[in-house]
Amino acid sequence: MGGLKVFASVLFLVAVAVSGLEQLVSAETHHHVGGEEGWNSASNISSWLSGRVFRVGDKLWFSVPATADSIVELQSLEELATCDLRNPIRMYADGSNHVTLDKEGTRYFSSGNLESCKNGMKLPVTVQNRHDEDKPYRPDPPVEPYPHHHDEGEPYRPDPPVEPYPHPPPTTPHPYPAAATALNVFLSVVFDGLFLSCIGM
Repeated sequence: MGGLKVFASVLFLVAVAVSGLEQLVSAETHHHVGGEEGWNSASNISSWLSGRVFRVGDKLWFSVPATADSIVELQSLEELATCDLRNPIRMYADGSNHVTLDKEGTRYFSSGNLESCKNGMKLPVTVQNRHDEDKPYRPDPPVEPYPHHHDEGEPYRPDPPVEPYPHPPPTTPHPYPAAATALNVFLSVVFDGLFLSCIGM
């Protein structure tokens, strides 16, 4: 009878741990920046960004060879809007093409190439807390055009305004069926072994 109580206790603890692990595994979403086009000047980053929700724990994946371009993380929306790449928080140029979104707030990513940034290779990412899934999405206000320095002889042409992001639909987490299946098989074997050892087989 004592063996059965131990087995039941172990079974309960493992079940609690597994349910927590499955939630952790299924909650993380991988965002492949630019979709099929990837991170390049031909992709429409604004269109790809439209409707996406980013949460703490998600990952951004940039498909770009380290020799072709770099990704810089900028400090402010103003730096992103003006493509001011002089003082980045971090530069991703070492082949590390993924970024973990580890806290709430807005992060600003751009191509490390000034011309590419001016041609639209920039990405503002507002990261929400994973527990805020029921709260409505509130995008940052649109950016007003910021004047560039220009020669006195040239007429001033402001940049087009940055379009506001529409209310995004809910996203579904990226499933990990192989990991979940392997975990289920492993736990099934462990439970069967514990059960057989408790009943004396």
